[in-house]
Amino acid sequence: MKKKLIIINGVPGVGKSTVSKELHKSLPKSVWLDGDWCWMMNPWMITEENIRMVERNIIYLLRSYFSNSNFDYIVMSWVLHREEITKRILEGIQDFEYELTRITLTCTHESLRERMLLDNRTQEQFEASSRRQRLYEDMETFKIDTSNISLEETIKRIIQEL
Repeated sequence: MKKKLIIINGVPGVGKSTVSKELHKSLPKSVWLDGDWCWMMNPWMITEENIRMVERNIIYLLRSYFSNSNFDYIVMSWVLHREEITKRILEGIQDFEYELTRITLTCTHESLRERMLLDNRTQEQFEASSRRQRLYEDMETFKIDTSNISLEETIKRIIQEL
């Protein structure tokens, strides 16, 4: 079986981590990489040096997962709001043979606000996420609007897409 890389992206607060965690538990022989883990630094600073470091770390982890015979599915969740970021990540693993599925989670403005409030996120964070939603519209990804569907239904749709 050829390994499958499942990339799940979307704005902060849309539910990428929640969906990825559940998807990972639903797929046999799977591993989950949350790109946010590579950004857990204090102070949190978006600099060119940190961006490159995070991308190198993600590529390193993906390469390790591809090299490990214990995994058939690699679930990666991250904001990935620009195609060039995804392109750089994929270039770093181009020597591996795998099937790629790219999924963008979306939701309505109202659903995003509710989710971010439940996560104790600020109005500023909500507004930043809301502004970024348009960046995902033209991406060549399978889109799932999670506004009015359950976590289980979201997982079911992803597994059907695989």
